[in-house]
Amino acid sequence: MTLHAQHPPTSPMAPFDLVIFGGTGDLAMRKLLPALLHRHVDGQIGPDSRIYGIARDERTDEAYRERVRDAVAPLAAADPRIAACLDEFLGLLHYRRLDLGSEAGWPEFAAELGDTPGRVRVFYLAVGPSLFANVADRLDGVGLAGGGTRVVVEKPIGKDGASAQVINEALGRVFHESQVYRIDHYLGKETVQNLTALRFGNALFEPLWKAEHIDHVQITVAETVGVEGRAAYYDKSGALRDMVQNHLLQLLCLVAMEPPASLAADAIRDEKLKVLRALRPIDGGNAGQLTVRGQYRAGAVGGQAVPGYLDELGAASNTETFVAIKAEVQNWRWAGVPFYLRTGKRLAQRMSEIVVTFRRVPHSIFGDPNDGHSSPLAPNKLVIRLQPDEGVKLWLMNKVPGPGGMRMREVAMDLSFAETFGGRQPDAYERLLMDVVRGNPMLFMRRDEVDAAWQWIDPIRAAWEAAHDAPKAYTAGGWGPSAAVALIERDGRTWHEDGY
Repeated sequence: MTLHAQHPPTSPMAPFDLVIFGGTGDLAMRKLLPALLHRHVDGQIGPDSRIYGIARDERTDEAYRERVRDAVAPLAAADPRIAACLDEFLGLLHYRRLDLGSEAGWPEFAAELGDTPGRVRVFYLAVGPSLFANVADRLDGVGLAGGGTRVVVEKPIGKDGASAQVINEALGRVFHESQVYRIDHYLGKETVQNLTALRFGNALFEPLWKAEHIDHVQITVAETVGVEGRAAYYDKSGALRDMVQNHLLQLLCLVAMEPPASLAADAIRDEKLKVLRALRPIDGGNAGQLTVRGQYRAGAVGGQAVPGYLDELGAASNTETFVAIKAEVQNWRWAGVPFYLRTGKRLAQRMSEIVVTFRRVPHSIFGDPNDGHSSPLAPNKLVIRLQPDEGVKLWLMNKVPGPGGMRMREVAMDLSFAETFGGRQPDAYERLLMDVVRGNPMLFMRRDEVDAAWQWIDPIRAAWEAAHDAPKAYTAGGWGPSAAVALIERDGRTWHEDGY
């Protein structure tokens, strides 16, 4: 692409308070605070805003600031703008010790925050779901749950539908639904939002976005890492709960939803909910044919030997680290179009992408592909890459230049976000955090979405448990168990693994 667009200028936010429960944890240090730092550097967060880290251990403001300085040091070393603004950003940070099981310190903290009319207060619950109710009750008890308050809760929202109900009811006793922001960082990625722009902002795609023209859809979220320091959490969750219930189902909804009446938050979330409710049920009667779960064994990723899941865990376990599912949306638009979902750890490549494969041309006029002068006509594909290099490719058949007849080859029209728009692409958390402050819930999950997702996921989990089958083994560094290949190839299709 030769177009080089510039990012629009960012407008400063009105002063706000953002409080991170779990302010010394991995999420805060790796994602939330770096995201806030970038927004400060770009002029969105001014000097009158306050950012609080909350945890149980004793430390001073200065000690907390130094810990954050160490966490963002690589960013400052790579970008002179960050280095120049870092001290100013650190001056916005404060640390307070609070025990969620005790009332000590909470009244003093509420008094420190004050009650400035019109000032937005955001409480980010970067803690385990079992603590959500505790935080909500403490905030309510000291008068910090009023109308200017917004609360952000991280996934997973429960481990099943019943536990999600308990969490949502606990939050609902304190906060109005409009105050609760259930975050899925995938929805903040530029490419995910661009899917909406591609579909509804271009006359080219939407008329073709239905069963008559689309053969199937693939959604892949692949990781090269193992469970690493999250083994204790992950073994109680697994890939189905950790990834499919939120990330992959949200992506499926954005691909499959009907055109919303507007970009209003509830207009979009209403259409996503319809997709979740239209998913073909998967249970004990068909889970064996429509799902595959796997667990990685020792192998090599990127040329480096890595241990197996059981070696990392140090115990026996049937928890899945890989899931593949053949899903169907049972409505008029998508009748008969399979959606193949897969996600896993210790796979060959780190990438997240959506592949929309169109139907083949009904008849080829370009001769016999076996005569050496032509190639089989590959179906057109729209490949939407979410990570690591965000962009969109449209694969088309094209004549190979030169004499020798109509020799055809598949080529890609490439829209690379980095090349087209230039510069650094903001992280998903940057957009989502600023959307919370603005009060824009469009990219966050509504309670009924969470409920509908669990209603589809829970019978799959129950079917696996009832079958008593161990996950299929796969070697780290591959693309999952062979059964996942069979899942799609028995339909005459194949996974898109030829590179972006």
